[in-house]
Amino acid sequence: MTIFKAPVRDIDFVLNEVLDYQNHYKTISAGAEATPDMVEAITAEAAKFAEEVLAPLNKVGDEEGCTWNDSEVTTPTGFKEAYQMWVDGGWQGLSHPTEYGGQGLPMSLGLIKSELIGTANWSWGMYPGLSLGAMNTVYVHGTEEQKNQYMPKLCEGTWTGTMCLTEAHCGSDLGQMKSKAELNEDGSYRLTGSKIFISAGEHDLTENIIHIVLARTPGAPEGTKGISLFIVPKVNVNADGTLGERNNVKCGSIEHKMGIHGNSTCVINFDEATGYLLGKENEGLNAMFTFMNTARIGTAIQGLAASELAYQNALPYAMDRYSMRSLSGTKNPDKPGDAIIHHPDVRRMLLTAKAFAEGGRAMIYDAAKYSDHMVQADTQAERDAAENELGFLTPILKAFLTETGLESASNAMQVFGGHGYIKEHGMEQIYRDARISTLYEGTTGIQAMDLIGRKVVLDGFKLYGGFCKKLYKFGFKNLIGGKRRGYSAKLIGYTLAWNWHTVKMVARASKNRDAVGAASYDFLMYSGYLSMAYYWARMAEVAATKLASGEGDPAFYQAKLETAEFYFSRLLPRAKAHGGSMGSSTDSVMGMDLERFTVR
Repeated sequence: MTIFKAPVRDIDFVLNEVLDYQNHYKTISAGAEATPDMVEAITAEAAKFAEEVLAPLNKVGDEEGCTWNDSEVTTPTGFKEAYQMWVDGGWQGLSHPTEYGGQGLPMSLGLIKSELIGTANWSWGMYPGLSLGAMNTVYVHGTEEQKNQYMPKLCEGTWTGTMCLTEAHCGSDLGQMKSKAELNEDGSYRLTGSKIFISAGEHDLTENIIHIVLARTPGAPEGTKGISLFIVPKVNVNADGTLGERNNVKCGSIEHKMGIHGNSTCVINFDEATGYLLGKENEGLNAMFTFMNTARIGTAIQGLAASELAYQNALPYAMDRYSMRSLSGTKNPDKPGDAIIHHPDVRRMLLTAKAFAEGGRAMIYDAAKYSDHMVQADTQAERDAAENELGFLTPILKAFLTETGLESASNAMQVFGGHGYIKEHGMEQIYRDARISTLYEGTTGIQAMDLIGRKVVLDGFKLYGGFCKKLYKFGFKNLIGGKRRGYSAKLIGYTLAWNWHTVKMVARASKNRDAVGAASYDFLMYSGYLSMAYYWARMAEVAATKLASGEGDPAFYQAKLETAEFYFSRLLPRAKAHGGSMGSSTDSVMGMDLERFTVR
């Protein structure tokens, strides 16, 4: 089975030494309670829960999976008991308002627990993780009555939530949705339809499940402009908050999947189920984006988690597996061969996972500051600005970090050789669990189109320009007075090239709209490598400063500098290839006639 040790030191480095979270918390009202001692205590307890309770259940969940019987789902052995510990610890409402039973701490602080539980056991972590999206959606778009009725139990964790979008005939193209909602005399709605791929859609962990469902009302406009959002509880809730009769919501089956076996992926059937409009009629898709963006940031964490877990498990194997002799001379003369970590290609794979994990952590934790400002903003303008900034970063985080997480998981299997392909060591489980991350919450291709289409071109390059300005500002400042000026020079150069490729791509798109689609994947991956370079440059600058001053553990900071060097020398150059593909002919993708696809 896999091992997991919470990367507490690296989390502290990112929060306090690189991103200066303590000063950030001074800018928001909820930050007053997030003292260094409080953050340290929460991190320590979350680490203990992840290491001692969840990590041992990771293999159990994979081997047992969930079982379905007559609409009911039973989770793997130990999952229910672990969830009760989660509830008893008050973890679910950590970053939600005290008026609903939460602890009122910053949203970003909840990210620490999400990373730790997700890395220890992604399948289990999806149950409370999906609830966060439901909580945020009800809190932002619900009426006061709805918030008072559902938020306390969701914050408590005794109820969970889901996101019900996908239907058998439509995945990301939600305009084809057929589920319908008809108005009742009492103001409620009758929902009818089937949803598929509903994560945590049915289980035995809680007494109720609150489904957040997209459906159409009679006479609604065609396409996405005619979609509304509804709250549909598994068990109806009485006016006084007690549970009533079972709603007409049933789990028709669960999927037999490649990975994440411990989480129930359900077909949910609504047969004139009672539901309640959430937000305004025909504006459901906009409201659901609150949930989807929460889920996309959560999926970015899955990419980070895959890289971290892959690295943690491949490293000890590489240290203790002896095979062949090092090219530069014998390293373990008392062994039949040298430890494979002395072979350059093994080091390449390990350092790739390490660089992606630590770089990804900095990317996500910095983006989480925008979440804090969204919740704590004093004006709507401030809230919108924070939401837009996070919205620009979301497709980069979701798509790039899941792609790199999957690569890390694959490399970790490769470190093990044939032993990585068998179940005994758990490496193939990391890969299987991570494989879904590039698919759900919008595939990599869809995230790429969202980035270049909505977040760059349709936005008029405002957010894109602001992001570039941040890179240039750091680069030029440290090019003059920094300790790693070479990294600053590369950051400036790659940003200039990014700007040039973007301008050329948009110019081609003015003549051929397919130019954007053909270049979108490469644009996103370039954006990801460049973004991570910015954070590795920042981390290297901090590490070099600490080493020069003699502060802290020199081995830790030296490792940071060596990993940064690997990233800038071996991984960032990949962006050049993506830039070249971005600038290539659109016809190389779109020129082949359909009938020639079948010619073999």
